[in-house]
Amino acid sequence: MAETVNDYLLRAGRLPDGGLRFVDRGEQATWVGWGEVRERALAVAAGLLAAGAGRGDRVALVFPTGVEFFAAFFGALLAGAVPVPLYPPVRLGRLQEYVSRTTRMLAACEALVVLADARVKRFLGEAVAAARPRLGCRTLAELPGGTSADVAEVAAAAAAAATTAATGGGPRPDDLALIQFSSGTTVAPKAVALSHSAVVAQTEILSGCWADREGLRHSCASWLPLYHDMGLIGCVFPALARDATLTLLPPELFVARPALWLRAIGRYGATISPAPNFGYSLCLTRVADAEMAGVDLSCWRAALNGAEPVAPGVLRAFARRFARWGLSPAALTPVYGLSEAALAVTFSALDRPSRSGWYDREALARERVARRVSPSAGGAHDENGAGGAGDAGGAGDASDARGLAGLPERAQEIVSVGRPLPGFRLSVRDPQGRELPPGRVGRLWVSGPSLMQGYLGDPEGTARALRAGWLDTGDLGFLDDGELYLTGRAKDLIILRGRNHSPAEIEQAVDSLPGARAGCAVAVSWLPDGASGEVLALFVERSRHATTAELAALPDACRGAVLTATGLALDRLEILAPGTLPRTSSGKLQRSETLRLHLAGKLTPPAPVTTLRLARAAARSGLGYARWRLARRREG
Repeated sequence: MAETVNDYLLRAGRLPDGGLRFVDRGEQATWVGWGEVRERALAVAAGLLAAGAGRGDRVALVFPTGVEFFAAFFGALLAGAVPVPLYPPVRLGRLQEYVSRTTRMLAACEALVVLADARVKRFLGEAVAAARPRLGCRTLAELPGGTSADVAEVAAAAAAAATTAATGGGPRPDDLALIQFSSGTTVAPKAVALSHSAVVAQTEILSGCWADREGLRHSCASWLPLYHDMGLIGCVFPALARDATLTLLPPELFVARPALWLRAIGRYGATISPAPNFGYSLCLTRVADAEMAGVDLSCWRAALNGAEPVAPGVLRAFARRFARWGLSPAALTPVYGLSEAALAVTFSALDRPSRSGWYDREALARERVARRVSPSAGGAHDENGAGGAGDAGGAGDASDARGLAGLPERAQEIVSVGRPLPGFRLSVRDPQGRELPPGRVGRLWVSGPSLMQGYLGDPEGTARALRAGWLDTGDLGFLDDGELYLTGRAKDLIILRGRNHSPAEIEQAVDSLPGARAGCAVAVSWLPDGASGEVLALFVERSRHATTAELAALPDACRGAVLTATGLALDRLEILAPGTLPRTSSGKLQRSETLRLHLAGKLTPPAPVTTLRLARAAARSGLGYARWRLARRREG
């Protein structure tokens, strides 16, 4: 069994179908085998060593989806350094925010050097000047040219390290494999330190979920960013470990044309493909039937849904919509994980439709008790256990609809995100840290083989999160018949008149309204000065494709949808231009930041992207590089 990520790379490339397939805007594919990835990485490693990088140095990576990312990532590992994937500037109207965030990340990880795509490098100068990595920012072509002898030396050292733990030059299992920045939905992004042993443990667990058998060789297709744990750890590493195929689309291509994701799954027979809930929602509104001509989704066995709250309505609608193209309801698989656990913690069953339960809203809000309720018609749900849970991903029929319509109006549907993966344990605790029984809502703690070493440079934050082998996730939820049901983030919780409410349920109520942008709503509450109670506000981005009539009807539709779904009346509603809501590096909406900007009068749409504005940004970047060079000369 592999002990380090390097071991996976050195062993891969022995099977003809093992490698990376990059799909472009014209649906043309470029193939790069794992063997070629290794050769490119060895050349980068030689260049890094020649430039002065050494064991344990942090190498920041800023690349779009492409082979250069892989050469840089694995090249850093083969050089004994620690790769730190960062996100490229995808929101060009928010470049100054990007510069500020990137500066903080470079400083937090104490980067020695930034390796970047040539196009991205044009805009990184200000961040480099502020964070001052010793070796600056370079493209791969700007690394010192390693000779063939240098590359051979790196290859020999890597091979020797893979065969003996006593080798001085190779990584040990407890060495850092990468630094992964957390999403930062409620706080500033934190540098999550993940060891080789943690990443390997997670990779082996995930690979065990996709056991090949005669006539079935699993492969994955993904549009997820490579700097995000779900894209890197969840897709890249299992494919590498299994010497299998990974089909990749750039995330910006998916957002522009989501049908290309589904077409790639069908064309290349991918059996595994994950996405957050908004990805499935986007397909419902932005994929035309004509774009699905000839597509066969019957190969798709694991449509993993994680990284953000799972909406049961989206699961049902996606299953219904794409059943005609062969999608099985059993493929839809809600999951749960987080960066601090190197990704996955729980999976729903892979051989049946996902499950959901209806719970008394008042009991959840006031008593923090998960009390099941039954529909007035039909027997899909019961009050005594998960045996009565419904199929959230099932295609449904008229009898299902009658059953749902008969539910008490104060009931809330919550999707199960499954049971712990092998080696993981769950504990739901009260604010004092005492374990709660099943059916009680509390703070979720997890224990398992792939937990982080800690937050880099933040011993106090590490001490708060990790205690006696357990990780405080900051998420709220409960256990029902051994399965996990999440109710929200502790810091995002909305408290109105003594009752707790999940912002996700409020936001999901407007997700499919005509004129609303899918997955782009934020619910928050606060107590204004002098007010007698908290104010509930909802911020909704309008769709770029909304008609005049849809926009006119949207405010009333939002208020009505929230009242129907949750029983709550909105105190304030803001319809925003597309792109206004702040997001994390992985695309998650930031509720607390939304509120901060709103109260400060700074919740504004991104600046228009013009040639002149980009030229000015590039000029500021150039001046930043000049300041960095001057500072280096002064330091000697």
